[in-house]
Order: sequence, then C-alpha cells, then structure tokens
Amino acid sequence: MRVLIDGLDLSGKTTLTAALAAELEARGRTVVEHRGFLAERHPARRLLKMLPLVRQPDSTLVTTAYLTAGYVLDSLLVRAVASEPAGTVLIQDGYVDRTVAFGMAGGPYLAAVLALRWPRVFAPFDVAVYLHASAEARRARLGMREKPDAVDIRGAEDAEFAATFTAMLTRGMGRRHHKLLVFDTSAHEPGEMAAMIADTLLGTGTGTGTVPATAPALVVGGLERAA
Repeated sequence: MRVLIDGLDLSGKTTLTAALAAELEARGRTVVEHRGFLAERHPARRLLKMLPLVRQPDSTLVTTAYLTAGYVLDSLLVRAVASEPAGTVLIQDGYVDRTVAFGMAGGPYLAAVLALRWPRVFAPFDVAVYLHASAEARRARLGMREKPDAVDIRGAEDAEFAATFTAMLTRGMGRRHHKLLVFDTSAHEPGEMAAMIADTLLGTGTGTGTVPATAPALVVGGLERAA
C-alpha cells in the first residue's frame, strides 16, 4: 500500500509522515518512509538532481524536465515493477503533485497545464493526504526554520501563490488517487490526523475505509464523496 503526504512547504508534511509511520507501526504494519521517485532504479535521477529544484516554481525548464523525464517515466517503471516488498506500507513525502502545483502557481507552464489535464498518467496512491495551514501558522513555522529557502519564504508570504498551489492539488492532481484526505494542520494535531489516515488506509473505523462526513477532512474515493 502507498500513502502520499503532500502540500505547501511549512504545512507539516515531515511531521505528519513521522506520526503516521509511528501509528501504522503501532498497528503492526511494516513502514517505509520515502522521498523522490518511486522507482528504485530511475535512469534520469542523477541528471535531474543537477537541476536547481528550489527554482522550479520560476522555471519552465525545471518543471518540464521533472514532469516528463522524471515523473512520467517513474510512473511507467513502477507500474511495470513493484518497488516495495509485499505487505509494506510506503509513506511518500511529496511527489509529482507538488511539482504540478508549483508549475501552475509559479507559471502556469505548459507541462504543468498538460499534467493537470491528464493527471492519471502519473502513479496513483491508495491514500493521498494534502496538507495546508493558515498563513499565520506557516509564517510562525518559517520563523523557526533554521535555513528557509526561497520556496519556503514565497509560500509563507505570497497568499495568491499559496492558494493556487493548494487548489491545484485538491481540484486537479487528487483526481487520480483512490482516496483523498485534506487537512488543515493548524487546526488538527499530528496524532489525530495520523489515526484517521491509518483508519482510511486499513479500512477500519467506519467499516468502509471512508472518513465519516463529520470528520475534519475532505475525502474523495473513486465515485465516493464525503466532506
């Protein structure tokens, strides 16, 4: 099973990844925390690392390279060969979703527009979790970050950029995933969110694997919808 955790920088992805890993391990699951491409042997990995990823929101070249030589190829590779052992839960911290969202918020660049039009060419996840937080919360987290980069600063200070980024996730890239949860991390604790994600992934709690309508999350699972 694969879980994606994505969202704007300073939204709490790394914190929730650790909390979810602990929650799943407490339930007896083997967990792998992962970043980058899903394919174990991605032929373009080294070449793409030469590009300044921090400049991706301002570069159609970087956006296009990562979406085509990076994530389209990655999707083909992982569909052909399973990249993790059977029974393992892979928790992915960021994926193509953020690349497209940055390409739309900073551009829009053609490659991001096309990716948003056909999101299902990219690898799907059993559960995708998109995070956001209030501007006040992200600015406070920015002040605590030892070495913030340009993307951290822009996401915290540019409200239009942040809103476009989040909209491109929830209204666009989320369509390809089996189930989708959206959380405001400034309103909910990591442990609370981790328990709900684990329930959704493992099909417990509600008995159907969907989050109840009263939960603090938006859920999209195939044709099922709850909010």
